[in-house]
Amino acid sequence: MASSPYITPNGMFLMNQELSQRWQRRREVVQALAAAAAEGDRSENAEYIYRKKELRELDRRIRYLQKRIPDLKVVHDIPDNPDKIFFAAYVTLETESGDEVEYRIVGPDEIDHEKGNISVDSPLARALLAKTVDDEVVIHIADGRKQYFVVSIRY
Repeated sequence: MASSPYITPNGMFLMNQELSQRWQRRREVVQALAAAAAEGDRSENAEYIYRKKELRELDRRIRYLQKRIPDLKVVHDIPDNPDKIFFAAYVTLETESGDEVEYRIVGPDEIDHEKGNISVDSPLARALLAKTVDDEVVIHIADGRKQYFVVSIRY
């Protein structure tokens, strides 16, 4: 399944910033690689081998970002009905045990579990879409099911 093309304005800013930083890092690695190559025998030159590997990884990520960024659609507006859960919503849920957790529904390129950012493509986010406060949400997972109640929604 293809990833959703949606992203928040901050997510787009961070992706463009990452692309710029990767290009800068690439220039530094190319210079270090040239210096390592000038040292002679490349087959036993650890610095040369390391820099080649780093360059490959940088190039792979740069290619991905250059291909992905133009396809993304930045979602600037809050929905017409802010009482329902849609993309970019902050959602507070109550678990079966009574604990509260907060998630933000973001694009797949913005996932950050420490911040509570979940992909719009995730099972939980898909189950939450279009729900309102006090709605029950049930998702089926490998070892059973999880039940949540929507406590609050904000944008």
